[in-house]
Amino acid sequence: MGRNTRKRRTPLATKIVAGAAALAVGGGGLVWANFYASAHEDHGGHNRTRSAGAQVATIDCPDVGQKIRDVPDRARGEVDGELASMDSQITDAYQRLATTRRAQAGDARFVENSILGPLKERRKALIDRIQLEINRAGGKADDNLDELAGCQGRPADQQQNGDGQDGGGGQDDGQNGDGQNQDDNGNGVAGPVADDFIDINDVQPNSRNSRNGLAADGDGGSTGTFSTDCGVNENNLFNSDNLIAAPGVDNGAHHTHDYVGNQDNDAFSSDEDLANADTSCQNQGDKSTYYWPVLRLQDGTQEFDANDQGGGAEGNIGKILKPAQAELKFVGSQQGDVVAMPKFLRVITGDAKSFTNGDANANTSWSCSGFEDRQVTDKYPLCPEGSQVLRTTNFQSCWDGQNIDSANHRDHMAFVREDGSCPEGFQAVPQLQVRLAYDIPTPTVENGQVRNPYAVDSFPEQLHKPITDHNDFINVMDENLMNEVVDCINRGEDCQ
Repeated sequence: MGRNTRKRRTPLATKIVAGAAALAVGGGGLVWANFYASAHEDHGGHNRTRSAGAQVATIDCPDVGQKIRDVPDRARGEVDGELASMDSQITDAYQRLATTRRAQAGDARFVENSILGPLKERRKALIDRIQLEINRAGGKADDNLDELAGCQGRPADQQQNGDGQDGGGGQDDGQNGDGQNQDDNGNGVAGPVADDFIDINDVQPNSRNSRNGLAADGDGGSTGTFSTDCGVNENNLFNSDNLIAAPGVDNGAHHTHDYVGNQDNDAFSSDEDLANADTSCQNQGDKSTYYWPVLRLQDGTQEFDANDQGGGAEGNIGKILKPAQAELKFVGSQQGDVVAMPKFLRVITGDAKSFTNGDANANTSWSCSGFEDRQVTDKYPLCPEGSQVLRTTNFQSCWDGQNIDSANHRDHMAFVREDGSCPEGFQAVPQLQVRLAYDIPTPTVENGQVRNPYAVDSFPEQLHKPITDHNDFINVMDENLMNEVVDCINRGEDCQ
């Protein structure tokens, strides 16, 4: 399935965790990800394990990448590589957390002394290298980055704030309301759990505050649309790279992505590679790359990556679910005309680490067909029979007018303000909207357990939380097509 044979630069930390994880893989998935066993196991008829309330469920580390600013261009590659190594360090620490439950039960300081302490030292060494690389390239590194070296353990019963949308109801968590029922659902994978799901009928209509606007609806706006049909990954192009956030790094995402559009998209693709590649888009002038983490049905299916990094070796197991439909549409601005996107503009929306980072950058909405007025960000919807699961993402649509990327891969783009205008110094570009529809059998939730759940691929320590969903885009439209997109939107027409 879309495997990549190019020689890859792999950070040392990735090699370490690859070896450790390979020792733990077996049978139906990750042995080491079945980490919810407590010091005393519950054999009361359910044949499952529960965590003690104070037990650490995952590792919460400050996101160094989002704090870095003003990295000189010639240091960007080295800095991105160090950040990718930092992600691998967290994966390594999480793997150790997951495989040492017996030791943790006998020593209250085990996690701090044997996992978090050494992790802090390893992170500090990489932060020092990042500062050195920035300064060597003529920049001025933030002297306070060292303060981000330390990580914390997040207890199993600690709730994530989400986006303020409680859906008007929720599932019984099986622990008298004191926290999430931490259960492996019988498949040895850390999440999702019952509390990650909500019946779409329990979601209040129009209760999610949209932060980034939809199509323009004012007289002064650009009201047209441009749709591009790039299929649903019929060519089976999958990998666990991230060309935007971790260029040149093998398995930089630690989870598998679906790709449509550009067919030469991996961590080593140059702008020239992208420009010369084939495309799955019907309009051959659109060689843009559109990618997102795959959804999987945790049904025991052994996928092509069942024993690989980014796949089963990092807790991403089960049948990969392709969308039944992938609608890609560009819309205008509420305040006026849009201008052309520069070629090779890179945009990340949402946050793959929202469970530990918080919801500041969370963006993707989940819903069901026929219930589109009910949207949630921090729950997976349970849809009625005949209704599809929907993932909807509306990208940032304000560009700084200069840069195709930025040091943290966010600062060169911005969301519109409440009145639909762009922040000062930014200008409106066509807004990409992605709507993915899936045919998924509805999971069952009983007695605080979810059976046959579906979940988004994630970094291991993010526990497959729905709030970690995200979407990525690199504009590789030729100049004529981009001008056509802009003209169509500004004229108020619907084109494709």
